[in-house]
Amino acid sequence: MQSPDQLLHDLCNPDLRENALLEISKKRDLFQDLAPFLWKSFGTMAALLQEIVSIYPVLSPPALTSAQSNRVCNALALLQCVASHLETRMLFLRAHIPLYLYPFLNTTNKSRPFEYLRLTSLGVIGALVKVDDTEVIRFLLSTEIIPLCLRTMEMGSELSKTVATFIVQKILLDDVGLEYICTTAERFYAVGGVLANMVAETPSPRLLKHIIRCYLRFSDNPRACDALRNCLPQVLKDATFDACLHEDLTTRKWLHQLLLNVQVPRVLMQGGGGF
Repeated sequence: MQSPDQLLHDLCNPDLRENALLEISKKRDLFQDLAPFLWKSFGTMAALLQEIVSIYPVLSPPALTSAQSNRVCNALALLQCVASHLETRMLFLRAHIPLYLYPFLNTTNKSRPFEYLRLTSLGVIGALVKVDDTEVIRFLLSTEIIPLCLRTMEMGSELSKTVATFIVQKILLDDVGLEYICTTAERFYAVGGVLANMVAETPSPRLLKHIIRCYLRFSDNPRACDALRNCLPQVLKDATFDACLHEDLTTRKWLHQLLLNVQVPRVLMQGGGGF
């Protein structure tokens, strides 16, 4: 078996890169300080970005094969490692590397290679937002990440929808993100409409948990809370999901608090106005 150092060295050799990507992505946990090494090693990040941009021509018209998808997803797995690490996360962000993934999130083809590509790309963004950091949220808001997440929430697989909703949830949980989305009616209803559509499709318990948390966070904003009195899906107000949430005490508490919050017209109480 090749040594970790040799595999990392092979990343910079186009003839050996495919095998190196596969082996390193499979054995990421065996590499000590992999993320800093990837970031600091000469040519390594450039090689990973080369893998990403080489796929752009087959995105439209859609011609992505399973082999191509697997290879670039192995590169994305290493980028996720860099995005997750405390030492490299902000360097990764300030280099605007997430923007290289946006063409993948902008695809609509539902074949397995494209779905795998979108899911793995979302995993990189999810790694960035997993740690609460307003600078990360500000960066993402300055890009088109919310429309891209909403698109996946509308047409992706259950797993892709779950990761995309988690990203939106993390943006909402930051005060800057909540304020941004609730600044205009268009932004609020764009997100709220997609959440409502997912609820109507009887989501998995895991996805439902993220949806309810998004709605609960919306209720922290007076104008959004007032709007929810009229647009909160009926299935969240009745017993539709009681059995689904029977063993999930946390989500049941969130839903209970959400329903309490939207009972009183808070905007009117505060002398303000809704959307």
